[in-house]
Amino acid sequence: MTDQMDAEKARAAAWFRELRDSIVAAFEALEDRQTEGPTAHLPAGRFEVTETRRKSDDGSDAGGGLMSVMRGGRVFEKIGVNVSTVYGQLGERAQAAMAARKGIPGMAEDPRFWASGISLVAHMQNPHTPSVHMNTRMFWTPQAWWFGGGSDLNPCIEYAEDTADFHAAQKARCDLHGPDIYPRYKAWADEYFFVPHRGRARGVGGIFFDDHNTGDWEADFALTQDAGKAFLEAFVPLVDRRRDTPWSDADKDTQLIHRGLYAEYNLVYDRGTKFGLETGHDANAVLMSLPPMAKWV
Repeated sequence: MTDQMDAEKARAAAWFRELRDSIVAAFEALEDRQTEGPTAHLPAGRFEVTETRRKSDDGSDAGGGLMSVMRGGRVFEKIGVNVSTVYGQLGERAQAAMAARKGIPGMAEDPRFWASGISLVAHMQNPHTPSVHMNTRMFWTPQAWWFGGGSDLNPCIEYAEDTADFHAAQKARCDLHGPDIYPRYKAWADEYFFVPHRGRARGVGGIFFDDHNTGDWEADFALTQDAGKAFLEAFVPLVDRRRDTPWSDADKDTQLIHRGLYAEYNLVYDRGTKFGLETGHDANAVLMSLPPMAKWV
């Protein structure tokens, strides 16, 4: 069983890296297609890639990954695409940040863990083009394994057709795994991405799931892969639709204020941020989700 799980973990980590590569290529292609509009004079954006490493408390290697960041492009004002595979032992606070469930059985006796995944946040130049977040991941402990992930759309200027098309692409992939998947994971996203102190959602939703373990690793991995595949299918057409839309100073102001809401959520509530910081991962990689500029009223 150990050999089988080791092989499954390796497959998951390889898939997250493959998804990262396809997203980076697709987004650089978007930059090349931007030949009109206020940002067309800028050089087409390219990702700067930095290797990240994690050290355990005793200084030994505990994994790492790649942080890929593009700044000041024609389409993307800032986007980060991180992929990592980390391992070691979890302290109590990190255990609390690791999963949606209340505690992880057996962790007090054997606090080993392994985690791999991809995380992406894109902040756009054009206020009419929606920002977006996506991640998929796998966790393992000696007592359990599970998958999680999803993506959500965060427009500062909302278009009903963009919201409908984004959700339709998510639903099409979820429906491959049963008619109950999309409704449940849409509702979970609506709850998870709600900002309590503002009394509103941070965007127009998407899908979100965590602690996903039906006992069938292959089926659960397939669902996680489809959650990742749905991302480009859902998002790239929206960028092509909106990237040439003219914008005003008032539109840019609206964008900066909405980014403040996004930053508040990620710093106060996001479990991935808490887990990354609690486990000693590269702080720049963990906080790459923050926008380059924001505003509060």
